[in-house]
Amino acid sequence: MNPRPAPRSIADYLEQLHACLEGQDPALIQDAAYDAEEYLRAELAANKDKSEADVLELIASTYGAPDEVAAAYLDTEAKVRAALRTPSKAPNKAPPGALARFFGVFTDPRAYMSLFFMFLAFATGLIYFIVSVVGVSLSVGLAVLIIGVPFFLMFIALTRVMSLVEGRIVEGLLGERMPRRPQHPGPAKGFWQRIGDMLADSRTWTTLAYFVLMLPMGIVYFVIALVGTALGSALTAGAFVGLANALGVATGDFQFGAGLENHIQPEWLAHGFTSVIGIVLLLAAGVLLLTLTLHLARFIGGCHGKFAKLMLVARD
Repeated sequence: MNPRPAPRSIADYLEQLHACLEGQDPALIQDAAYDAEEYLRAELAANKDKSEADVLELIASTYGAPDEVAAAYLDTEAKVRAALRTPSKAPNKAPPGALARFFGVFTDPRAYMSLFFMFLAFATGLIYFIVSVVGVSLSVGLAVLIIGVPFFLMFIALTRVMSLVEGRIVEGLLGERMPRRPQHPGPAKGFWQRIGDMLADSRTWTTLAYFVLMLPMGIVYFVIALVGTALGSALTAGAFVGLANALGVATGDFQFGAGLENHIQPEWLAHGFTSVIGIVLLLAAGVLLLTLTLHLARFIGGCHGKFAKLMLVARD
């Protein structure tokens, strides 16, 4: 394979960097492209007496050629992923059975973080929805006034910042690699050209769509997480209360849940709550529901992470 010619412009350098990172995670590519362009333009601004080609030739010996920069990012990414990866089982240990894998979700930190994300999504979704709807409405309403265009620019800039914040939440809780830097704005452009670029950028609209959709998704996530954990915990706690009463656990004249069966209708349900078989069934139902809730939370977390990357990460 013939070596690539030395880049003679920033655009050429970035094109070669993208080619070297082709097929890699879009979030990694966005971070690498932002860092490279930020550095290249800063060096170009600091050496105004030199041509762009001369500056790039100097940079190749300091910052690195595109293939060297790509290799460094890939190496760092591999080390970070290895450090964050859940430790695997010993090579000589037999794989766990189906039952162990099913209940092993209780020891999976990702399941609990995904469950927390489902609770958090309602609050963040509400904020994103309000900001998006109000921002779009005011942008359209103020379009006929001179302040309409600056307001639109500030609104889009705010959504870009919010998308980075959401990316940090998604990566931290769901484990999906998201950008740590925004997409670089590129060389200085005219006011109206910046407006045109924002309108033509598909990420502007996918980000807004994501923020609007986060409210209904957040409501669904919140309801699933709340019902699953509350009902599962209530059934499990009820089983332990019934067990305590069945074993004669009491404090003075007080007994946990005393008289509760008198308030439960129909009669067979009240008897089931206080009988040994009923207690066992309650405990099994509670544990099973909590286990299924954690499995569902982990599944939803994985799907949402991929959806967030699809909507928020720039793709060339």
